[in-house]
Amino acid sequence: MLGALAGRVGATLVTRRGADPSADDPGLRHRAEDLARTLGKMRGAAMKLGQSLAIAADHLDLAPELRMALGTLHAQGEPIPFAAIRATVEAELGAPLLTLFAHFDEAPLGTASLAQAHAARLLDGRRVVVKVLHEGVEEAVASDLSMIGAMPTLMRALGRPVEEIRPIVEELRARVHEELDYAQEAANIDAFVAIYGDDPRVRVPRVVRERTTRRVLTLDHLPGRPADVYVAVASREARARAAQTLAELFFEQTFKHRILHADPHPGNYLFEPDGRVGLLDYGCVKRFTPESIGAYARIVRGALRDDRAEALAGARAFGAWDGVEGAAADAVWAFCEAAVAPWKDGAYEVSEATPSMVSTLRAPAEAMGRFSEIVAPPDVLMLHRSVAGIYALGRRLGATASWRSIAEQHLDAAIAAAAPV
Repeated sequence: MLGALAGRVGATLVTRRGADPSADDPGLRHRAEDLARTLGKMRGAAMKLGQSLAIAADHLDLAPELRMALGTLHAQGEPIPFAAIRATVEAELGAPLLTLFAHFDEAPLGTASLAQAHAARLLDGRRVVVKVLHEGVEEAVASDLSMIGAMPTLMRALGRPVEEIRPIVEELRARVHEELDYAQEAANIDAFVAIYGDDPRVRVPRVVRERTTRRVLTLDHLPGRPADVYVAVASREARARAAQTLAELFFEQTFKHRILHADPHPGNYLFEPDGRVGLLDYGCVKRFTPESIGAYARIVRGALRDDRAEALAGARAFGAWDGVEGAAADAVWAFCEAAVAPWKDGAYEVSEATPSMVSTLRAPAEAMGRFSEIVAPPDVLMLHRSVAGIYALGRRLGATASWRSIAEQHLDAAIAAAAPV
């Protein structure tokens, strides 16, 4: 199933290559809508693939037919019947639903690849959200991930050796398996509460332990509006504050705390009128070692300061480049320069009116792909997935800030934390 799906994705993505982007293609529109419908009905890693493509649709120059169709995946997939939800909750919590909750909405708040969420009230009147894993989703994920790891077409499409792809697949496997364990997600939430529980810029829900098991997760209900509604109704100043907060949180999580909320789907954020951001869904959380993030910080700091030697040393320590000075090193440095160019001097506007970073980086990224000594370390998967999602959402919100100063305040400390004592 997943192998056939990958072929359909590839065919849909490449059909418009070389075509007039302004011309409507009814055939492509039909295939894109069919792809979105299929993904919306799937559970497990296949639907996760669809959500990743939906994020890509926000910031890649995909055909408009594909962007429109994949946009339907942002909100939810096909809902699970309430009878199945009730059965799971009662089996997991060991009591009838109406003795556990004063009220439990039958209509879901949303249906994602692995779970469905419902609004409810505890017996004391407290508003909560209850997430329930789909029945049989563990088996679906296991099947999908085994297919991903064995797909020769994927390896050929990426143009890279199997030895390089395998660690990336294992990283994806580890993160998805964590999303299937609500005890792990509850621990992730506790970690974020410890960091951001009293921070006025952000809201993190608390776990209701007595209504939580490995397959049912009950959390505080957070205020706020989803991104598409917020962008339409919030003031420009509030949207700018929210966009800056997203950037600040990324740099803090990555370089200071070394724990990253790594699922940047737009549905995982809520926004309040003053620009405060609510973080939802802590199933995909990536933890980093001081050594890994210290090396990544050296790449960023070197690029920002025009220090080629430091950036390349960081790339080598990060595991992204294993070679000597030459054409491959030139390609790494060209990518680093292009990546930070907009942030280097003063304030920069991030909005849909400014050039897409993805289009800027396409040529240097393709140049790096020609060298076998340049590889994608496993840690870069969640880092750059988060960057891409937050950047895409930031462009929709719009903000002008000194992004370099926001990043640089954390780089020196991250590098120092990785240095041997």
